Amino acid sequence: MMSGPHRCLIFDPFSGISGDMILAGLLDLGLAEEWLQELVGDLPLKVKVETSSVLRGPIRARRVVVGPRDVEPDRRLADVLQVLDAAQVVDSARKQAATAFRRLAEAEAEIHGVSVDEVQFHEVGAADAIVDILGVCAGVAELGVEIAYTRAAAIGRGWITSQHGQLPLPAPATMKLLEGIPVFDSGLDGELVTPTGAVLLSVLTEGKPVPGTFRPLRSGFGAGGRNPPDHPNCLRIVLAELASAGSLMMVLQADLDDMSPEYVPPLIDALFKAGATDVTTLPVQMKKGRTGVRIETLVTESHHQAVAETLLRESTTLGLRYWHVDRQVLPREIKTIEWRGNPIRVKISTTPGGHLRYKLEYSDVIQAARRTGTSALATQREIERSLRLEEKR
Repeated sequence: MMSGPHRCLIFDPFSGISGDMILAGLLDLGLAEEWLQELVGDLPLKVKVETSSVLRGPIRARRVVVGPRDVEPDRRLADVLQVLDAAQVVDSARKQAATAFRRLAEAEAEIHGVSVDEVQFHEVGAADAIVDILGVCAGVAELGVEIAYTRAAAIGRGWITSQHGQLPLPAPATMKLLEGIPVFDSGLDGELVTPTGAVLLSVLTEGKPVPGTFRPLRSGFGAGGRNPPDHPNCLRIVLAELASAGSLMMVLQADLDDMSPEYVPPLIDALFKAGATDVTTLPVQMKKGRTGVRIETLVTESHHQAVAETLLRESTTLGLRYWHVDRQVLPREIKTIEWRGNPIRVKISTTPGGHLRYKLEYSDVIQAARRTGTSALATQREIERSLRLEEKR
């Protein structure tokens, strides 16, 4: 059957983003503080977590401060992953947090010209960063969020002092982590996006733009550590409800005039494997009179990135177009029936007038026809007649 509305998060980093700002914003949305304290208490870290309500400019926001109870060692990726393995969280959150730290290690390794295993986490390997990243990933799951989107993130100017010396802002590793994420130059001095904020935005949203239509349920603000006089230093997070998962879709489209037609069918197969809901092709007349083919795919937002990468990798296109669309679908369910000893999958949909429609799985019909020695068309008609008779009983 068609699924109902689902929950999403919308990040609005109008004044930048950091791991503790996200965690605080989730608490402001309704994540229980007791849940966070219990999560942290189960970790093999000597830390304490304090929360408070603060003002950032005219906006009341939640603040989270994670403080070490002892001297923190520098950690490598393997050390951090050991801490994550000990966490009492759902597997999806643990995997997301591990992905975040791997991306951090890969960014640091590329910037400093060392291997991933050699990267020593300094600031981002400290206990507060582990709590921020793991807490955010687990908190998103706790709130029942299925997908996340982001508006453009504000980035600052100037320099920052780090373990590696003076670095331009955004810090090189942070900018590397922001690849694929929309940003804008705020014109403000100072670090607005931290490595933990950048990596969480990347892991949670993959840069997906905010859908054109959504229904806000709640909004919350997570405060940064500074309180400048000229702008509210906080992050807004919106918990929203989207239309049913079956109706909110995207169209991806590319025109090809330099790809041999016999390679279009394997491209279509690859797009379906990547998660496309539907793929169509159209003949098009392109510049200089060349005949081409238009590849158009319908995808859910969660499959957008995988299908886009497949289209770019498996075809000769240099780019693609995409946009959000709504679709109206009939309620449907899939059942398996038995016909002459053969299992046949049937998609049953219901029209607004209550009329049932039957769509037989093609491969099942073909297989049944071969086994019984009947034609595929005769097999289809006989099965549909039996379904109509069953409907009338």
